[in-house]
Amino acid sequence: MRVAVSNGRVGLVVDGRFVDAAASGDLSGEPARIFEEWDVLRALADSIQDASAHPPVDEASLELPGPLPHNVFGVGLNYGDHATESAMELPKVPLVFMKAATSVVGPSEPVVLRSDAVDWEAELVVVIGKDCVDVEPEDAWSVIAGFTVGQDLSDREVQFEAGANAQFGLGKSAPGYGPIGPWIVTADELPDDLALEIGCEVNGAQKQHSNTEHLIFDVPTLVSFLSRRARLLPGDLIFSGTPSGVGWGRSPKEYLAPGDVLTTTIGGIGTLTTRTVAP
Repeated sequence: MRVAVSNGRVGLVVDGRFVDAAASGDLSGEPARIFEEWDVLRALADSIQDASAHPPVDEASLELPGPLPHNVFGVGLNYGDHATESAMELPKVPLVFMKAATSVVGPSEPVVLRSDAVDWEAELVVVIGKDCVDVEPEDAWSVIAGFTVGQDLSDREVQFEAGANAQFGLGKSAPGYGPIGPWIVTADELPDDLALEIGCEVNGAQKQHSNTEHLIFDVPTLVSFLSRRARLLPGDLIFSGTPSGVGWGRSPKEYLAPGDVLTTTIGGIGTLTTRTVAP
């Protein structure tokens, strides 16, 4: 199923139509309760035979698909080609940093650029659906609500202002630097091997293109690794890493400018459009 929030209401996206969840009478339709009511949403999705009577999805009205998460984890250098362009060694265990939850916004929010060195990083984002600790890799799918498209926007000035001691978390935590959307897609709608085309464009020019099959540490490994070190809660997000093609790795370096349109697409999930503005 595909779950979205439009004009403050939770709904299902079915064949390009928005089915208001609250209209069924069994759901509140409140974004704050989306994971509490997840199983009922699934039942509603399974019951829909024809969505043609419902209104088309208004993408301009789409909001953050759920409440703000308690925890937002970022994973660095999780594609070999990105580690190479960053001139860094491949990690032996997942390289994890925290993003501020307040960096997370929905697909319609403009992003204010706070410096001249803000970079793009297309990422598959894992959405946790259950309160969990110590999850085995083979059990990881049972605690995942679904997946969405994300951008781990990175202020390289802030990230490297401490020199060799990189401030990964702070460089990626400004308001709006974690846009996600346009909706959450459950695993049953995606290939079993989760091999998904991923990439992004800036003003129509392609900057990144890869496939999530090239993740060094796959999704079950990441969920298990994190759950052994922290308690994961419904709605928590894992930004799983970005492939090569970031602006910082280019020669000369390239960064976002006010007025840019950043489009990030993951096959089987959808496209997240992010518009940048000046302070």
